[in-house]
Amino acid sequence: MQLTAKRYDTATVCRVTIEAGEISQVETIAHDSGDAESLPWIAPGFIDIQVNGYGGQEFSSAEITVEQVRTVVRRLDEFGVVGVCPTLTTNGFEALSHGVRTIAAACDEHHDVQARVVGIHVEGPYICREDGPRGAHPLEHCQPPDWEHFSRLQDAAEGHIVLLTLSPEYDAAPAFIARAVRSGVTVALGHMSATSDQIRAAVDAGASLSTHLGNGAHGQLRRHPNYIWDQLAEDRLSASLIVDGHHLPREVVQSFVRGKTPQRCILVSDFSGLAGLPVGRYDSSGCELEILADGRLVIAGQRQLLAGASAPIGRGIANVIAFAGVDLRTAVDMAGQHPLRLLGRTPGQLRPGDAANLTLFDYPADTPDGLNVRATIIAGDVVYGAV
Repeated sequence: MQLTAKRYDTATVCRVTIEAGEISQVETIAHDSGDAESLPWIAPGFIDIQVNGYGGQEFSSAEITVEQVRTVVRRLDEFGVVGVCPTLTTNGFEALSHGVRTIAAACDEHHDVQARVVGIHVEGPYICREDGPRGAHPLEHCQPPDWEHFSRLQDAAEGHIVLLTLSPEYDAAPAFIARAVRSGVTVALGHMSATSDQIRAAVDAGASLSTHLGNGAHGQLRRHPNYIWDQLAEDRLSASLIVDGHHLPREVVQSFVRGKTPQRCILVSDFSGLAGLPVGRYDSSGCELEILADGRLVIAGQRQLLAGASAPIGRGIANVIAFAGVDLRTAVDMAGQHPLRLLGRTPGQLRPGDAANLTLFDYPADTPDGLNVRATIIAGDVVYGAV
């Protein structure tokens, strides 16, 4: 298979040859500048490390099945996503263990799931119990970090848990983080009410990411110091950002990207299980939620209290360009190169020998997301769209 497109990193027109699931050749070719405008951009596919579900299905469900996992993971093809971390949020042990066990089984039983799942992200249950930083996580299941508890979850997951979000405010956090990192798990900080010293101790122990910085926080904070400033200034922490236009205002995105630097920023969708459903009201675990006409997902009856995200990672790419003034290459790398490096993986860079996990897209595009995916390719197979 051969693809002709504009490289996202250099804007040059190239011909990419794919054989046996890998890129075998990349040639720069002469092309009329007018015709080049009609060509799509080509880039390594997007990696979304925070996806809670899609289309009405949450990964945290105590009843989720292997086929439901497979359906959700494959639905992400249309957004140019070639790698995903199914994300389970705070819940009781039985529900969490069922979820991770089912995701692991889906990877074992279906090659297409295994090809897409980078690993499992567990967000909680070791998070702050206070309103605000706890977000929508159920209070009754929030708890201090417990190695025996986590080990049982990892056993149920058959070792697939690669990313864990916790609060560093607990006394047990530094020792727990150090042990998790030694076991090969990347530890992120989030949903916290932590002091400067607690954050520093967590990073010294090996924490390397701030989960959705600026969200999962108190509505009002002390001017300084506070845990947002502390994380923003800590060069050893990367930061994942939800740049859907709802979770973080333009000026905050701009400040975070400038302060953290683009090289330490990672874009995530933070898709809720309700993402992809029509505008309307829905019951979610006894709480009525609403998808508004602008795509905002809120607690029903008002417009400010968010209850998750519903925009794909491509909107984050388009928005971070518009909000923070970065170029296309930088924005795409925030959604691909950076998350893979965080997890200790080697990302592809459109070179011979790289796996043919690619996305072809239009940008700018006259769509609500500002980016239009033409095709998604995984291991050399076109899994969405056409080329």
